[in-house]
Amino acid sequence: MVFLELFITFAKVGVMTFGGGYAMLPILEREVVENKKWATNDELLNYFAVGQCTPGIIAVNTATFIGYKYKGIRGAICATAGVIFPSLVIITILAAFLQNFAEIPVVIHAFDGIRAVVGALVINAVIKFFKSGVKDLTGFFIFIAAFIVAGLLGISSIYVVIGALIVGLIAGKLGRCKE
Repeated sequence: MVFLELFITFAKVGVMTFGGGYAMLPILEREVVENKKWATNDELLNYFAVGQCTPGIIAVNTATFIGYKYKGIRGAICATAGVIFPSLVIITILAAFLQNFAEIPVVIHAFDGIRAVVGALVINAVIKFFKSGVKDLTGFFIFIAAFIVAGLLGISSIYVVIGALIVGLIAGKLGRCKE
């Protein structure tokens, strides 16, 4: 029963996630942290950050981490299957019909609306990450530097995360030296 609950919970997340991994963060937070209490907010943000740096889709990686933490290998499999199942079904249906309807103005306008909402969801995720991840002045500078390097200069997020990790370790070491 627990494994079915994992599958269904992540299927709900998967079906409501338009726009990729960043857009799913508020939904994941509500379902996994607030409703089910399978992870804390900090754990979720850590899984999400690692999920972004590892090969694959952020949503799948995050679901796998949470499922594994909660119920081991079988939990990871159920959570992963749950989060990808809606996409497989929806993509299969859309692939069959979208080619015939892609040029219809109503469909074009519907997708324009969906893209606008996805932008809002991504901004919401950034604000939540900022509030929970930036705890001091060092964190603020890392955030600004990462935004500039990744967002404006287009440097791969892998290098940005590795750089932030190194800066965080150095800052932590220097902070301990002062004590």
